[in-house]
Amino acid sequence: MIVRTLAEANKTNRRVVSPDGNWESTRLLLKEDQMGFSFHMTTIYKGADFYMHYQNHLESVYCVSGKGEIENLADGKKHPIEPGTIYILDNHDKHILRAFEELTLACVFNPPVTGNEVHNAEGAYELDTEAV
Repeated sequence: MIVRTLAEANKTNRRVVSPDGNWESTRLLLKEDQMGFSFHMTTIYKGADFYMHYQNHLESVYCVSGKGEIENLADGKKHPIEPGTIYILDNHDKHILRAFEELTLACVFNPPVTGNEVHNAEGAYELDTEAV
């Protein structure tokens, strides 16, 4: 059994702040935990507007608080993000995430991340190929 608190994890290297200042993420469950997915609590700062394209991962995101929108770049549709909304990037969807207010998001990644990832130039996390 694994038991962690967000407060404790925030004091470790599981808390990652983006170099561009758009977000911070505390990775509560990582590849090393051998669960087959990772789980993160992520804050997207108010005013953030950035492109992402997870080419190597599938992601589900549940909004806990705040308001924003996600734009699907395949069809141009914009979807409001607010508490109680989930969006699922099931096709490695190219998208833009905008935070009209600070967003608190619960995120699940498959395959799991190792914990140190930040977005590359294409808006993706690199795929970790090392065995645990």
